[in-house]
Amino acid sequence: MPKATRPGGFSWRQLVAVAAGLLLFVALFESTALATRQVQSMLFADERFFLESNMFAGQGPESGIPGIRVEGNHYTSRDRILLVFAQDLNKSIFRIPLAERRRRLLGIDWIEDASVMRIWPNQLIVKVRERHPVAFAKLQIGVSGKFRYLLIDGQGVLLGVPRQRFDFPVLTGLTEEQTEADRHTRVVAMQQLLRQLGTGANGMIAEINAASPQDLRVAAKIGGHHVELWLGDRNYLARFQNFNNHFDEILRQADGASVFDLRLDDRIMTVR
Repeated sequence: MPKATRPGGFSWRQLVAVAAGLLLFVALFESTALATRQVQSMLFADERFFLESNMFAGQGPESGIPGIRVEGNHYTSRDRILLVFAQDLNKSIFRIPLAERRRRLLGIDWIEDASVMRIWPNQLIVKVRERHPVAFAKLQIGVSGKFRYLLIDGQGVLLGVPRQRFDFPVLTGLTEEQTEADRHTRVVAMQQLLRQLGTGANGMIAEINAASPQDLRVAAKIGGHHVELWLGDRNYLARFQNFNNHFDEILRQADGASVFDLRLDDRIMTVR
């Protein structure tokens, strides 16, 4: 009679089956790993998967020629985007670190978000979402008394000025040293003022000074005269309309003054 095994123990036949299973698993694992390495080697080395350098000639998948298709860019030049991939030319698209390339795309001032996709066999599609400017930012250059102009979006991000025409107000009181959060606060204050003034002030407001978001000042042209108005932090429309409605009388009494404090709703004071 066969010898009985102890409860919970293994017979030699079971041990042999387990060992055979382990050997089969190891063999399958090594075979799969080898196949994976072979596929990877093919994807990396086969020229059919190479990103060709003719993408800089303006070619792309839309023309049937291997390269990069860029979508969503209006203000950002295609060449500036393609430079991110310059080191990937004549290399397999499967060697391109997509996350790193996306990170570099986000370093371009105009690009708010981006994605990069591989398209078989040797193409890339780059999709970008650009920022929306809301004003010109007037920035002082050191202590020279000179200024340069950039654009700024609603989040306080400074943007280079492309070769397009923009009809935006000029926002002052900004510096490049301010954080984006600080500039965002000033942009929000400007937008609130413009919303309150509405279309009634169209063509009159030249600049908005938001150095102090709680004490907004505007440079305006009224009746052919350039004036600076201190509007404070509320009741912008009522204060501006009151000044505009009584401008002729104010001008007669101003004795050449061009700066006016409107922060008290019941009076207009000249500032000298």
